[in-house]
Amino acid sequence: MSEEKLSFDVMEIMSMIPHRYPFLLIDKITECVPGKYSKGYKNLTINEPFFQGHFPGNPIMPGVLQAEALAQLGAGILMTLPEYKGKLVVYAGIDNCRFKSIVRPGDRLDMYVELTKVRGPVIKSHGQAHVGEKLAMEADMIFSVV
Repeated sequence: MSEEKLSFDVMEIMSMIPHRYPFLLIDKITECVPGKYSKGYKNLTINEPFFQGHFPGNPIMPGVLQAEALAQLGAGILMTLPEYKGKLVVYAGIDNCRFKSIVRPGDRLDMYVELTKVRGPVIKSHGQAHVGEKLAMEADMIFSVV
């Protein structure tokens, strides 16, 4: 029996999580197996508000926003499960976070989040973000459902 693979456009993502511009950091969820993993991306343009001040003349995406984008993708996986639908998912912790390469305007940040442990309202996951073949960042994340 094969696993159901879902995908969601930005309007569907906004129906799942409460984030909105300028803090919605996922453009599309391209593949999601409920309760297991999700793949998605964020297209970065020079018009992103954070590029104005980070850094003038040398714009790069802040690492904390890369981590937030991964968290939003992780929350999207949980919203496909009936027991979490309509609830708020927040960061409870982040471990082993490493930033490996710079993310700039014009890049597409491809992300992957896999749930590693689900126990009630506490969820552990591992995520990675790439630009092309290059690893941009990775982290082990803990979410809490409130």
